[in-house]
Amino acid sequence: MFKIEYFSEAVRLDVAALPLDMRARYAAYTERMKQFGANLGMPHTRAMGGGLFELRLKGADGIARVFYCVVYERRIVMLHSFIKKTQATPKRELEIAKRRKKEMDHA
Repeated sequence: MFKIEYFSEAVRLDVAALPLDMRARYAAYTERMKQFGANLGMPHTRAMGGGLFELRLKGADGIARVFYCVVYERRIVMLHSFIKKTQATPKRELEIAKRRKKEMDHA
């Protein structure tokens, strides 16, 4: 069994503020992740390299991403979430996730 954690309270609140249909998908995917691990495979999750993953959420209001990583002791840590407004993932959003992952690596 894996445990879902958040990088900070702000990340947890950002996820909690996602539109209802995306939160429902998030809840379903994270329940599966608790059982089967971090990588559910496309189209639900995608490895971004360097131990960083993205949870891919689609809903009536658009698309959201939640970046996360796995740390020892079977912990999945949600690092950053955002609503996607363009086809490509904005570099700024990815950089936030990478910086937070680096902090987790050195914690």
